Amino acid sequence: MAEQNNGAEGADQAQFSIQKIYVKDVSFEVPGAPQVFSEPGQPQLELNLNQKVGRVGEGLFEVVLGITLTCKLADKTVYLAEIQQAGLFALAGFDDRTLDMMLGTYCPNVLFPYARQFLGDLVAQGGFPPFYLQPINFEALYAEGLRRRAEQGAAPAEIGNA
Repeated sequence: MAEQNNGAEGADQAQFSIQKIYVKDVSFEVPGAPQVFSEPGQPQLELNLNQKVGRVGEGLFEVVLGITLTCKLADKTVYLAEIQQAGLFALAGFDDRTLDMMLGTYCPNVLFPYARQFLGDLVAQGGFPPFYLQPINFEALYAEGLRRRAEQGAAPAEIGNA
């Protein structure tokens, strides 16, 4: 005979929810406009990615995915686009290792499509050809970060207050 679960057991299960997704900061600069639109040559793109995690309250975390896209022609900056896509995430019932992994992989994966769309729209509205940011493997980036921490003998990153 099967036992019935009245929900008491599920009380200690891990819980995850998205509280809010928002743009924390955005910037777009075209320092050489309008001359830059008529300059010949093949532009070079440089992409920088960063992530910040902060504890906002008990079980509530702000994760900020920062993306900076710099387009250069020779040594001149054609445009500079920056976005900080953020989210508030509620996480409860996770052990420290799993919590660190969720904040380092799952949360940025949730934020990424919003940042990619906003960045693409920003570049196009700036008068430049469409830019499509390729998918990013946050699991591989997280694994690389863990490997570096292990080499340096460091403990998992401390989650600070936002």
